Amino acid sequence: MYLEGSDQHRGWFHSSLLESVGTRGRAPYKSVLTHGFVVDGDGKKMSKSMGNVIDTQKMVDEYGAEVLRLWVAAEDYTADIRISEEILKRLIEAYRRLRNTSRYILGNLYDFDIKRDMVPYKEMDEMDKAALNRLQEIIRRVRTAYENYQFHVVFYALHKYCTVDLSALYLDVLKDRLYTSKSKSRERRSAQSAMYIILDAVVRLLSPILTFTAEEIWENLPDYDGKEESVHMALFPNVNPDYRNKDVGEEWDTLIHIKSEVSKAIEIARQEKVVGHSLDSRIDIFAPEKLRSLLESYPEDIKALFIVSEVNVLEEDKINNSYESTEFEGLKIGVAKAHGQKCERCWNYSMTVGNNPDYPTICERCIGNLG
Repeated sequence: MYLEGSDQHRGWFHSSLLESVGTRGRAPYKSVLTHGFVVDGDGKKMSKSMGNVIDTQKMVDEYGAEVLRLWVAAEDYTADIRISEEILKRLIEAYRRLRNTSRYILGNLYDFDIKRDMVPYKEMDEMDKAALNRLQEIIRRVRTAYENYQFHVVFYALHKYCTVDLSALYLDVLKDRLYTSKSKSRERRSAQSAMYIILDAVVRLLSPILTFTAEEIWENLPDYDGKEESVHMALFPNVNPDYRNKDVGEEWDTLIHIKSEVSKAIEIARQEKVVGHSLDSRIDIFAPEKLRSLLESYPEDIKALFIVSEVNVLEEDKINNSYESTEFEGLKIGVAKAHGQKCERCWNYSMTVGNNPDYPTICERCIGNLG
């Protein structure tokens, strides 16, 4: 490979090609990768007279070398590369998101032993299977980006995955299962198994960019026989066909889109002072037959996914003051105060709170989880 700035199209690249073809009958390189030049935030060339030169050593001293590496990876080098205080501050926030997502997962793996606690894929909760299916798409996309030297695609794919797929969705939904289930229950171990598989893959994919952060994450991942001493001695993850499930992926994509519509309905109810937190809510849903059948096949999962205390899937449209979806024709959502009392332990509303005189402030589910 010939790697140089874009000015060499008429220089080194060109003269080398002419000389090699003339003397050897072939190109001197198998591939050529060119990059633009570093400019300031306004796209202007840096010069001392203009006072817009940024000292990279000062950047390292102030923000750390990891942020500088992240900036290099995040920029599309096929054009001129901009740098400014504002750009660096945005990347600091992106770095924190990647780091904090990893910290959250590690914090929930403190008692997880891979050999003892790993739940086989077939025994995992459907939500965890859907998360692993999504992970395979991220692995495929990131590996392809690395192979094509599209490092900015690597950064944006992993950042979006950590921000949207994990922090704002999967990890948020998992909190109830992680914090209220029995510590050694299959439900909690299933969530931990999926989180471990996810972080193990993500840290490997991040390692060429966030060198020291990835090493720190790797050191804190659960140990197992054969674990490489350093993440930089480990191989990239491969797409695992055993975790690919097209049907599960499509169904959960639909459920996640329905969740977005439910969230809109809850927000309207919150503004109208009907509910406060989403767990205060009872959701009544009327949907066309195909959607209704999908919702009815995941009765407990959709309650967890929507982060509400109660979900009723109706066969007839009996909802007053419903929110009508603009994304799904015929989907109507009603939001009301959940029945029962609030459980002090899981914060869900339940008709079973107060039934047990020994535990008058928690629900039957939590009593069972307390053993």
